[in-house]
Amino acid sequence: MFSVKPLKPTFKSYLPPLQADVTKTPLPLEARLLAGEIVVNEASFVRKCIGTDSSQDDLWGNLICTNFKVSFLTQATPTQQKFQCVNRLLGEHDIPLACVEQVVTVNDAKGKRKVLGSNQKLKFSPTELIVYCKDFRIVRFRFDEAGPESAKKVCLAIAHYSQPADPQLLFGFEYVGKRYHASGDQVNGTDQGGRLQTPLFDRSCDWDREIKRTGASEWRVCSVNEGYAVSPSLPEHFVVPVSLADQDLKQYSGFFMAQRLPLWCWNHHNGSALVRMANISDPAQQRKLDQRICNAITKSHPKRGDVLKSDLDKALPSIQDIQAAFLRLRQICVMEPYEESEEKWLSSMENSRWLEYVRAFLKHSAEVVYMLEGQQASVILKEDQGRDLSCVVSSLVQLMLDPHFRSLTGFQSLVQKEWVKAGHRFLDRCNHLKKNNKEECPLFLLFLDCVWQLLNQYPAAFEFTETYLTVLSDSMWVPVFSTFLFNCSRQHVEHSRDFAKSKNIPLGEDRGLCFPPVWDWSQQFTPKDQALFNSPLYVGKGAPCVQNGAVKTFRRTKKNYSSTLRGMPSLRNGMLGDHHLFPRRNSLVLGFKPDPSQLREMLESPSERFFRDWFSRPADLQGLLLPQLLPSHLQLWRLYFLRWVAEAEIPRGGPITAFRELSLLADEIETLRLQLRQYKGAAPASAPGTPQPERRRMYFKAGSPRDPPSPPEYLTSSFPFSPVGNLCRRSILGTPLSKFLSGAKIWLSTETLASEGL
Repeated sequence: MFSVKPLKPTFKSYLPPLQADVTKTPLPLEARLLAGEIVVNEASFVRKCIGTDSSQDDLWGNLICTNFKVSFLTQATPTQQKFQCVNRLLGEHDIPLACVEQVVTVNDAKGKRKVLGSNQKLKFSPTELIVYCKDFRIVRFRFDEAGPESAKKVCLAIAHYSQPADPQLLFGFEYVGKRYHASGDQVNGTDQGGRLQTPLFDRSCDWDREIKRTGASEWRVCSVNEGYAVSPSLPEHFVVPVSLADQDLKQYSGFFMAQRLPLWCWNHHNGSALVRMANISDPAQQRKLDQRICNAITKSHPKRGDVLKSDLDKALPSIQDIQAAFLRLRQICVMEPYEESEEKWLSSMENSRWLEYVRAFLKHSAEVVYMLEGQQASVILKEDQGRDLSCVVSSLVQLMLDPHFRSLTGFQSLVQKEWVKAGHRFLDRCNHLKKNNKEECPLFLLFLDCVWQLLNQYPAAFEFTETYLTVLSDSMWVPVFSTFLFNCSRQHVEHSRDFAKSKNIPLGEDRGLCFPPVWDWSQQFTPKDQALFNSPLYVGKGAPCVQNGAVKTFRRTKKNYSSTLRGMPSLRNGMLGDHHLFPRRNSLVLGFKPDPSQLREMLESPSERFFRDWFSRPADLQGLLLPQLLPSHLQLWRLYFLRWVAEAEIPRGGPITAFRELSLLADEIETLRLQLRQYKGAAPASAPGTPQPERRRMYFKAGSPRDPPSPPEYLTSSFPFSPVGNLCRRSILGTPLSKFLSGAKIWLSTETLASEGL
């Protein structure tokens, strides 16, 4: 007789006891569809994985693929569910197709895994679907109870529709075509409520206002590119020196890369100008054309100041370097086990070089600030085509020098002017069509990270919050806004015009479809949720205050950007402390030395003296801001990079707890101010034109003294986001860090897919 080895049980039930009859009848669920959105494919009895090792908290529902998103419909609520900011365009379990980075199907029985591309075949029935997202989410779905054919079809549909072959296949075209032209509504810079005040710089009057605001009297709005007759990637209206005639500009344009003429960005109050310029393609014309452009810029300076040049291609990391650092960072934050206290995790973070590149852009921008303010010279930012690195540097320079751009409306106008209208290639850099990975680069995210570093060091200088920056970054993957869909304005016009013709959409006097800008936040969020964008610490130029029982207005001086108050360095307002009095390598600030002051002044360069003098004074939050660049000052942007990592989440802790307390205090002050106005005889709170209680600036509002002082249960360090169900990973699927450092650029290692026999 043969001894029979007892078989191990192979069946594992994933059904909770109360849901044992889930397979009997389909769940009566319907997808909430936007204008122009259609359901492409659907699978029932799908399980969304919530926990990594246990299925106890998993959700049952229907998995739907539309031409806009991957949607999971369920009637259940996760037991660990935390508060989330509600998006009007997306549901709680929705993933925009533009946000899908990689679609992986798994068959447990056959041990096969496949990364699905567009128009590919799937030879096995998937038991699991893993969706890797560009916003660092990893979402898993199980098909244990679903039909094999429906599971296969919905996986193939997600892979196909997440990789459109043409820009006109992006959902925004259908959405805008149906909603705004079929209904007769228009979006031309103002939402239906008329609340949007962000200039779009698509008209000459927007540039005229910016010229007057900055005092650039020797510059003018040029319309030589109307109809994109001179350069395909420049806006139709831009600013040039008064001394340059339109005929000269037409003649010069052929000598610049991509016919991109020099662009005025901003004027300092001392008369110096910030200009962006593409490289000159004809070496024979290099010296002659350089001289003419510099002479024109010099004439525009009231003191005929010098013109300095900054070659960004030589001074800063390349597009490829930034993308490689981002891939390493994503691997560490998402795929590697989160152990921040471990030396390995911290060294891996350092080796990613992401923070090193953030520091490089901040440092170079501060050096340009010194040229403009310290040397009172105009600066030309030179780059190959002037559409990538110069977007980051020019924006950061203006953010440091001009407090207007640290307000919410000002910051949005800065992005619109320096990124959208200047022709940053959002379509290629975001890789919306997933055609060329070599063109992909998170430059806009790098810029937002630099902004966050400044906001983290000087929180009272900014009207907006890090929640705003995070939501703005996420909006890149919601393909309905003109802001992030195109490489330039001409591409926007041409594609929207062709789409309208193909769909017989009447355009009237418009040249193309009028896409809404992302700055119309009412498209995505309620007024209450938009209050999360407002900082309780911000003090603007005309901030109201109460003095001796009367409401007065506190105004800053406009003469100087820097404070004239002097004092010893301290940690207040982010100043240097005594432990930073020693010189550090690669630091903007030359630390104080125990040498005599005369010797120190002899050894210091003018730029070092400029930075040392600024850091020796308390920061004027409505003046010049300079970043602190020591390693202890630059931190990982946790809310963005670690918001889905459950191990990094701090219940009722993190910066949000201080934000809540400050918001309650600011709201109470605002309420008292309104009551004081009523007492003085002003219009009552209920009268037209007076802010209503629900329109108060703060998200967290002061209540009665009986309210519990402790933070609410839903408040965590990830607020207003939740890691529940958004980072469900299996360790065996991750690419080891060593493989990423060896050049692998996909989320899954190719070794794990080699045994498929496709």
